[in-house]
Amino acid sequence: MAFVMLLGSCASSRPASDGSLSDANGTGARKTGMTKTAKGGLLGAGGGAVLGGVIGGLVGGGRGTAAGAILGAAVGGGTGAIIGRRMDKQAAELQRDMANAKVERVGEGIKITFDSGILFDTNSSALRPASQADISKLAATLQKYADTNVLIEGHTDNTGTDAINQPLSERRAQAVANSLTAMEVASSRVSTKGLGSTDPIADNTTAEGRQANRRVEVAIFANEKMKKAAEKGTL
Repeated sequence: MAFVMLLGSCASSRPASDGSLSDANGTGARKTGMTKTAKGGLLGAGGGAVLGGVIGGLVGGGRGTAAGAILGAAVGGGTGAIIGRRMDKQAAELQRDMANAKVERVGEGIKITFDSGILFDTNSSALRPASQADISKLAATLQKYADTNVLIEGHTDNTGTDAINQPLSERRAQAVANSLTAMEVASSRVSTKGLGSTDPIADNTTAEGRQANRRVEVAIFANEKMKKAAEKGTL
């Protein structure tokens, strides 16, 4: 029973009534769920990382999606709750500053979703000039909250072949990473992955669904330094 409750809560964002993110955030609807303290308590000290990895695999469909990466890195318990409060503050700043992206609190981390149409022209991996403002604000926040890892994933719809979609998704993820590192975000913090059309979040048989599937997701989660500081109570 606890496992089912945990799976449901970790896959959701928290309601705006807990003082974090509003429902008007970004380009899509947000789900509601438990607070970060409740999530941390359910994960439990000691077993949180193992259980988080299992749940991350389930939520990520075994393909390492941004949400799966965040949940798989969870530590749980009191440490997880401390990390969660830190992420609350960072997520609120990102939402305030990034009008063209959807910012969500997931588990002990943050997931940011960019519609590819905002970042790139069709079949292109060159960042549009209009996207630089949001990426610059993301870079500034990442510099301010330095003790995190960042995973950038590129996704396409299923139009065209894997031979086209897979490398395009990889190049788009790398383009965002290159832009962040050019803005002095340490490259050691940033990793990229392209999933092509293998991880849709909407129906590829409709124009609206294909548009939703063309996206870049950014996962932000605690690195070992932050986890150790949270364990010691010095975060």
